Amino acid sequence: MVKTSYFISKFKDIQPLPSVVIALSRLIADSESTMKDFEEVIKMDPILVTRLLRLINSPFYGLIHKVDSIGRAVAFIGMKNLHNLAVTDALRTIFYEPRKSNAIFSKKQLWRHSAAVSFCSKMVAERIFGINGDDAYFCGILHDFGLIVEEQVKEEEFHKICGACTSSTSLIELELEAFGTNHCEIGHRMALDWNMPENTLEAIRNHHTIQDDIEPSSLTGILQISEFIASQLNYGTLPNITTNISPPLMEHMEENRDEYTVLMDDLPDEMEHAQTIYG
Repeated sequence: MVKTSYFISKFKDIQPLPSVVIALSRLIADSESTMKDFEEVIKMDPILVTRLLRLINSPFYGLIHKVDSIGRAVAFIGMKNLHNLAVTDALRTIFYEPRKSNAIFSKKQLWRHSAAVSFCSKMVAERIFGINGDDAYFCGILHDFGLIVEEQVKEEEFHKICGACTSSTSLIELELEAFGTNHCEIGHRMALDWNMPENTLEAIRNHHTIQDDIEPSSLTGILQISEFIASQLNYGTLPNITTNISPPLMEHMEENRDEYTVLMDDLPDEMEHAQTIYG
């Protein structure tokens, strides 16, 4: 039986995270970082520069004058948004590989799920709770990264687990039985190595943990709500899997049914926006 540390060490050898993401993560964690520091890092990655300028000049922002300077784009979009863009771009490359024949698990589908959860998390944070949604978006895009690690390191066993997973057989239980760990713990450890904030680490680790005292406005609460919504809209990772959330979150959603109905109606448009940026 293998453990979390085994997956982490093996994955780093197989699929290291791009250096630009590591550098930006360190800058985010450093309170002394400046916009100039971020500009110096991003200008070394031409693909990321292209994504940034495409995003800032897209109809989503509705700017009158075109922005063609990296410095102005970074100043406008903000450091956290830039970091999120870099991570999203890096993960898309890792996620977006051809699906193996007859495989239930699909990296492309996982990417679609992660994108849906990230946009939904940002919408829930901003629309429902009136708080900045950058951290919630980041949690959404990273929350299932442990699945990628498992698939890369223990491919055959991982695909067997996915095939055995049903609405009554928990993926977490099957992972623990086969690996002695699960994708939540692996994702938590990866995020810890990337210097992520404590509330982000907690949300990634607990996004499948049923809690009776969870706060809906916490990052963990927002992430669980968003996973549930994504599943309801058929943005799930695996077919025929029921997504369960903590009871206080379900009560909260029932109490705010109208707001969540509108949010769910709008999510496909947000996904279409993502398509224009990332292809």
